[in-house]
Amino acid sequence: MSKAVSLVLDISAGSCLWDVFKMENEVTTLMANYGRAEIQFSRGEGAYLYTADEEQYLDALSGIAVCSLGHANPEVGAAISKQAMTLLHTSNLYRIKLQENLSDRLTNIAGMENAFFCNSGAEANEAAIKIARKYGHTKGIACPSIVTMNGSFHGRTMATLSATGNSKVHEGFEPLVSGFKHVNYNDIEVVADALQDSECVAVMVEPIQGEGGVVVPNDNYLRDLRRLCDVKDALLIVDEVQSGIGRTGEWFAYQHEDILPDVVTSAKALGNGVPIGACLARGIAATILSPGTHGSTFGGNPLACSAALAVLDVVSEENLLDRSRLLGKFFLTAFQKKLASRDEVLEVRGKGLMVGIELDRPCGELVKSCSANGVLINVAAQNVVRLLPPLIISDDQATEIVEKVSASIFDFLD
Repeated sequence: MSKAVSLVLDISAGSCLWDVFKMENEVTTLMANYGRAEIQFSRGEGAYLYTADEEQYLDALSGIAVCSLGHANPEVGAAISKQAMTLLHTSNLYRIKLQENLSDRLTNIAGMENAFFCNSGAEANEAAIKIARKYGHTKGIACPSIVTMNGSFHGRTMATLSATGNSKVHEGFEPLVSGFKHVNYNDIEVVADALQDSECVAVMVEPIQGEGGVVVPNDNYLRDLRRLCDVKDALLIVDEVQSGIGRTGEWFAYQHEDILPDVVTSAKALGNGVPIGACLARGIAATILSPGTHGSTFGGNPLACSAALAVLDVVSEENLLDRSRLLGKFFLTAFQKKLASRDEVLEVRGKGLMVGIELDRPCGELVKSCSANGVLINVAAQNVVRLLPPLIISDDQATEIVEKVSASIFDFLD
């Protein structure tokens, strides 16, 4: 036998042994940066996900606010299929009509003037940060800074991680990107103090903190931030990555307060599972980026834009903004009534289909107990049950979520 043949056989045998070892010891070649549940889903339909054995789960998380139209939405699926057989990619070296159509739709909905498309919420927030920094440099500020909030979450890239107001997210990734001032959320006075610094050129804020525990600020909070930014000639950047595209009962959560930011970021539900992000701007912020200052290889490709246009059509045609408001009121009322007897439940809060149930203790194990009852949830900030169900759930499905999640909470507390 030649050495070459022997080597091939040795490698082949070694590969087979490694495959057996992986199966027997559940070794994976994936990096260990996720704490994954053991459940695997093979298909989805509407508000339900199914395993290969056809076990059914009611999805009250929507892939973390992504699949707002549910799974295997026929309109989105048809748009993706048609576009996949037509044209996937040309690059942004050329005009892309679908991208222009999507920009027209989104800017009209948001009250903005132009759009930059990318692939995720973090990338959209990176674009917003770059706009703010370049805006500062146009004003002659050498080291511009941005005010962001404690408890916030803006992404996992180095700049968005640094903007995030959560020390646990920062751990192990120092040195962080400089130029961010973290202040308390829902406190206008601390923002006013921070803006006294002449190097502060923008305020970046979530209208509702999702990862922070579904924290809803006081009425007029965004309006007061808008006023402060106007006085200090600072940009107001609103991160709508989780709260946008109908999640709270308006296209964007800032529209509840009838204001216009200078920059708005969006992603998650915009593609209903197809990766897409958008950074929208108006006024001076819309003039900042010029050719060569920012870009994205895949951003705004025909496939992603086709999916996003279909999402906007479905939300509009099926009146899902109204549906989100109605269901949101149902969830708050039903959970408050159901859990009223338990002092351990500190608050039930939310807006539209962004609902949080805060307990007086860490409750991560509720994720597993709820899934055992056939409902998928998430826990944020260690002690807040976070519910982000699809906008298309039925009344019966909404009732089922209330009943099963409440039962799991009672079992957990008893």
